[in-house]
Formats: sequence, structure tokens, C-alpha cells
Amino acid sequence: MTRVVLNRLVGAAVAVFGASLIAFLILRLGPGDPARLVVGPLATPAQLKAVREQMGVDEPLWTQYWKYISGFFTGDWGYSFGSGQDVTTLMQDRIPASLELGLYAFLGAFVFAVVFALVATYRRRPVVDGSVRTLTFLGLGTPPFWLGLLLLLVFSVELGWLPGPEGRLSPDLEPPPHHTGLYTVDALVAGQWATFWDAGKHLILPVFALGFAAFAYFVRLLRANLLDISREPFLVVVRSKGLSRWASFQRHALPNAFLPTLTAAGLIFAQLIAGSVLVEKVFNWPGVGQLVVDSILRKDFAVVETFILLSAFAYVIVNTVVDVLYGVVDPRVRAWSPPV
Repeated sequence: MTRVVLNRLVGAAVAVFGASLIAFLILRLGPGDPARLVVGPLATPAQLKAVREQMGVDEPLWTQYWKYISGFFTGDWGYSFGSGQDVTTLMQDRIPASLELGLYAFLGAFVFAVVFALVATYRRRPVVDGSVRTLTFLGLGTPPFWLGLLLLLVFSVELGWLPGPEGRLSPDLEPPPHHTGLYTVDALVAGQWATFWDAGKHLILPVFALGFAAFAYFVRLLRANLLDISREPFLVVVRSKGLSRWASFQRHALPNAFLPTLTAAGLIFAQLIAGSVLVEKVFNWPGVGQLVVDSILRKDFAVVETFILLSAFAYVIVNTVVDVLYGVVDPRVRAWSPPV
């Protein structure tokens, strides 16, 4: 098991290095001059040269890359000339918003996927199974940003049940005292029930828009695994010992169906946190995604490079944890582990 963990860590380091190098080269070698975007088209050559020196883009590429990668690991993430703030400060303000949105989208997608997969496979009624499969086709075929626009049009504009693209809270409410950066959690800790309810209402539509595709993927994967496991002989043995069909399905079929889903869950969880760019833009959600979109248009290198490296770390950490958990959950992985 130790050998497997070490191999995963080495692979994770290589993946992070590759992501940082590719991101650096694409941004640096792409068209456009970030210094020109800062000073404007009417700046003199001397002003342009001074800004290029201040931004460090006049140095050799290997020097720029070393400053970028060493600064990231020492906590110096650079300066955003587009926003006029340190990138560290920007990320500290934005990451909790994206984390809250992605976390609720993942939990909602996973919980509802388990329920729908069980409903579809427990009795195998054609109408129920067909309805669930149709829902998954819709989830996989609907772009999240288009679904977000549709939800806003129906539930905010037409019905007025839920707030529009206002961000995380209504304009007349102050954020709760900062503990975790997650408004719902911080409001609960502070006992601010009105703030908690308002933050929850603002989460409903973006969470649904972001998590619908993940829900559909989870349902298809769990349904296929449950159907395969339901034909296994050990379930017949369990039923012959007097266990009911539902109890055998819940205690034995479902845990075994979770094993192949665990790896996919890690990938989807990281994707929902780091890949909610368009959904955040639609709902005016003050997360990292919206910041990165604006930074790409301004060629704000420091912000984009930091986001890509943080995303790479998120993917690597989540998948490393999933690999380790897989070995803990499934004894066959530990048995397969080669000797040190």
C-alpha cells in the first residue's frame, strides 16, 4: 500500500509540473502584449518599457517561469495589474465562493443520483427506468450555462420565487462573520438564520445548473453498476438467508456499486469546484471562475497562472485521496499492491 501511495505522489508531482509549464508557455507565447493592455494605446514607448519591466515580461522565459513557480510555493502569487490587488488577496476572497457552489452541487448531484439509480434498478419497472434514463440524457445534453439562463428566466423573472443574478446574498444583507468563507456555514455558526436562508436561496439555481450534468453522469454509472451486481450469485445467497430484497440491495449491492463510482466522483468533485466558470458568469457569482474569465481577456498572467496551478493541485489532491480511499474500501487493491 505504501508503494502505491508513493507512486501516486510522484505522478501527482509530474502532473502539476506539466500543467504549470503548459499554462505558462501558452499565456506567454500567445498573441497580445499584457503591458500594452495596462498602459493603453496612447502610452509612450518609455512608459510601455517601464511597465514591461515592472511586470517582468521583458526577462527570459526561464527566469519568468522560475519566479512564477517559486513564488507560488512561497505564497507570493504575484500582482494583478487589472484588479490592482495582490493575487493572494483576490483568491482568498473568491475561492470560498467557488468552493461553496461546487461542494453543494456535488453533494446534491451525488445524493439524488443514488436515489434515482436505486429507484430505476430496484424493481426494473419500464416506465420508471425509462423516465430516469430520459432525465440522464437531458442532463448530459444540456449545457450548464444555457440551463442557468433558463432557470433564471422561469424561476426568477417569470415566477419570482428565487433571486436573480445578485451574487451570494441580497444587496440589503451583510455577509456573516468570516470563519470558513462559506456563507451558509458561517451564518449557521453565527446564528444568523435570515442570512442563512437568503444564502441558501441564492445557491439553489446555480447549484442545480452546475450539478445537473454531474447528477446525470452519476445516475448512469450507478445504474449500470447496480444492474451488473444484481446478477451476481452472492445476492442470491444473501436472499436465501432470509434478507429482504430491499435490504440485500441496500446493504450489499449498493456498496459494491460505489467502488467504480469512487474514482469518477473525485474527478467530478474537482471539476465542479474549478470548472464552474460559465455558471458563475451567468449568475454573477463572485467566484474564481468569473475572475479568471476577466483576467484572460486582460491577459492578466498572474491570476490565470495561479488559477491553473491551483486547479491542477485540486485535481491531483482529490484523485490521490480517492486512490488511497479505494485501497481502504476495497481489500483487493491492498492485496494487489506490490511489495516494497
